[in-house]
Amino acid sequence: MIHIRSSNEVEKIRLSCRIVTETLDIVGGMIAPGVTPRALDSAAEAYIRRQGGEPGFKGLYGYPATLCVSVEDAVVHGIPDDTPLKEGQIVSIDVGAIKDSYYGDHARTFAVGAVDKDRQRLMDRTRECLDLGVRAAAVGNHVGDIGHAVQQHAEGAGFGVVRELVGHGIGTRLHEEPQVPNFGRPGFGVELREGMCLAIEPMINMGTKEIFTRDDGWTVCTSDGKPSAHFEHTIVVTANGPEILTKYETT
Repeated sequence: MIHIRSSNEVEKIRLSCRIVTETLDIVGGMIAPGVTPRALDSAAEAYIRRQGGEPGFKGLYGYPATLCVSVEDAVVHGIPDDTPLKEGQIVSIDVGAIKDSYYGDHARTFAVGAVDKDRQRLMDRTRECLDLGVRAAAVGNHVGDIGHAVQQHAEGAGFGVVRELVGHGIGTRLHEEPQVPNFGRPGFGVELREGMCLAIEPMINMGTKEIFTRDDGWTVCTSDGKPSAHFEHTIVVTANGPEILTKYETT
């Protein structure tokens, strides 16, 4: 079932989105060589709870943490541990929060100190893919238009677009219909209507699009061991174009 959200529902989603945006602001400010993913996770959970929310991921489908912290070749769903981050790595952090029964979902990829030009290019292109995907989320367009925008920009740079993992509708559940792949054909798939809330989240690999899941049952990695980047916004489709509910300042 695809939900068309009322203005009241959108405001509740917006509040949860503010919480996850501020959470990533805090976590992003902590990232440095020597910091552990577990420390980031603890800070994120504490902040979400101080805002009167609950971690959206913790316990969902059995996931054990507040954040997904995916380092280098980990695409998504990395479980926070005590392995210190190292200079030159990139780390993708995904966070969800729930407040008043509505979810917010947001992800960014961060540099740990100074990174090489290839990793920076991957992060920049993936963020651009997100911007283009969001721009395509207009009333009357289709899910395929979003995926096509992402795919063309990523593959045009020689990067791999993950197929098995997708964006999604969002509301009273973290994952709702429709699925929002990062590849597709213009004019195909679910038509976008005013009031639809979507999490758009390009997952782009430096090399192959192929992935596998580690033995922990959660961490998804690139098959060739090359880095991956992940950016995500929660948006609402409006008559005036897509509105980003997880806005943040970029430098």
